Amino acid sequence: MADIIQEKLAKYRTAPFDARFPNTNQNRHCWQNYLDYHRCLKALTAKGEKVTPCEWYYRVYKSMCPISWVTKWDEQREAGTFPGKI
Repeated sequence: MADIIQEKLAKYRTAPFDARFPNTNQNRHCWQNYLDYHRCLKALTAKGEKVTPCEWYYRVYKSMCPISWVTKWDEQREAGTFPGKI
């Protein structure tokens, strides 16, 4: 499985189509991948496993989300005021 993930990451150029978000406005897609990345990190770190699979979510949200949003969300997570459930 790790080989498949590494192969997909090597071919990654931009966020692929996601049927959950068919509209032009991709704000929700950005938000969901940000949450999925941090949930993945939390889950795999708690199990003591490698966090390589989480890199997919990281690359998707980094390519879709404005930097100002990510900075704000990171600050909110550190302050404990983040509105999402991680």
